[in-house]
Amino acid sequence: MSMSGFERVVLHFGLVLVLLPPASSAQPTASTGAAEAHVGKGYQYEQQERYEEAAREFQAALTANPGLVRARYQLAVCYFALGRRPEARQEFQRVRSETGGNPSVTYYLGRLDLLEGDFDSARRRLESVAADPPFPDTAYYLGSACLKQNDLQAAERWLRKAAQLDSRDFRIPDRLARIYQKRGRRAEAETEYTRSEELRQRYDQAARQAVSCSRELETRAIAQARATCQQLFDANDPDKLTTLGMLYGQHGDYADAVAPLALAAQLDAESPEIQHNLGLTYFRLKRYREARSPLERAAALRPDFFGSSALLGAALYALKQDEAAYPVLDHAHELNPEDSDTAKLLFNVALFLAQKELAGKAYAESVNYLRKAVELRPADAEVHRELAQVYASLGQRAQADLEKREAERLSGH
Repeated sequence: MSMSGFERVVLHFGLVLVLLPPASSAQPTASTGAAEAHVGKGYQYEQQERYEEAAREFQAALTANPGLVRARYQLAVCYFALGRRPEARQEFQRVRSETGGNPSVTYYLGRLDLLEGDFDSARRRLESVAADPPFPDTAYYLGSACLKQNDLQAAERWLRKAAQLDSRDFRIPDRLARIYQKRGRRAEAETEYTRSEELRQRYDQAARQAVSCSRELETRAIAQARATCQQLFDANDPDKLTTLGMLYGQHGDYADAVAPLALAAQLDAESPEIQHNLGLTYFRLKRYREARSPLERAAALRPDFFGSSALLGAALYALKQDEAAYPVLDHAHELNPEDSDTAKLLFNVALFLAQKELAGKAYAESVNYLRKAVELRPADAEVHRELAQVYASLGQRAQADLEKREAERLSGH
């Protein structure tokens, strides 16, 4: 079950991608294509919290393209999650030098300072991004740094701010209680300790409810399991709602998954995880028009996550929005060239658009789409034959003859 504001690095990485500039505006090459494929795999492993595997993929991406800043950032995040602090710091510092100072990088460097006992540096870094925090728990860690310095007034101010941003994080009232204890405000301290314990128990209860729901869905009919599962439904808690929706979805009850996921998406519109799961649920119900919006949101929040791009492309294809589907499917294919379903859809869309452009005598555009089709299926004689015809229409006889000979070779004539 996800916990807002806790040690879930996986909930952070998608929100910062738009802040990191692209490494280069140069034309794609084989090495950049390989790098994108490794990035896509890295995000899939990161989504599963398999940080060792994710780190290897991001390292491979950087070997293929050392200037891919977002891959270096994600490598640093993986090192942080694995507790490899020196390597994390080294990579974050390099990203900082390449981006000219990024709030999310400053946040993580502040977290590293805090873990290593450099409270002055941690405070300076976190204060520098607190006005427009890259992550909701920035105020919590800043308050913790102030508490370590024994600046109780500043610590209380920031922790109260943290509580406003995340009222479900049991760590915050625990830290406030420590402040009040130090200041002799024993009654207030006891109130906060009680609050912290209640929140912790609520989380533990939700975890138990999730286990019970999963067990019921595995062993009983949906109608019978629903009574147990609906105990997770909390109209004010996006984490519990997401857990409930995902549990229903994992057990094939997509109709029941929609309501909690849709409500969770309203409560936390910036969560790529929630938006993706809502779009996935609509897609599984073949409600492609409704799937489009949350999948577009998920893909915008996490542009390098293969799953959202592939699903969005498939939804657009199902809606016959071929021109919109093409760049989405092309990007998904770059992220995961081994996925045959995405490659098949991209081939179909490329061929359709090529024929559409050919009908309108837009030969240059038709060539571009046919080249993509050839790239996807180099052994398809018919595509080479069509490409030869378009080259002939453009007056490019040498290219036309080359494609014609290749078509004849492949067809055995």
